[in-house]
Amino acid sequence: MSLITFLQRHMLPCPSRALLHFDCPGCGMQRSFICLLQGDLKTSLHYHPATVPMLLLIGFLPLHLKYKFSKEASILVFLQLSVAIITLTFYIYKVYNHKIF
Repeated sequence: MSLITFLQRHMLPCPSRALLHFDCPGCGMQRSFICLLQGDLKTSLHYHPATVPMLLLIGFLPLHLKYKFSKEASILVFLQLSVAIITLTFYIYKVYNHKIF
């Protein structure tokens, strides 16, 4: 069984979706990540556009801990703000267009 097949079969359910019957701001990120692993950037961005900046942030954090960059704080703040703004904008878009149900 490949990693992609394993991830597709073992996706975590969203507690917000299960209990409240509407999407949370992070809904779609697992599907987006799987699409990235398959090389489908367009579909990945459709499911959740903050996945790529989130992965950049997660990838930069170990580098930040191991090496001392001259602009490390500003890079981390930029990546965190990017993820937050993209996630919030995408969620507002889904709410406004009634795509959270």
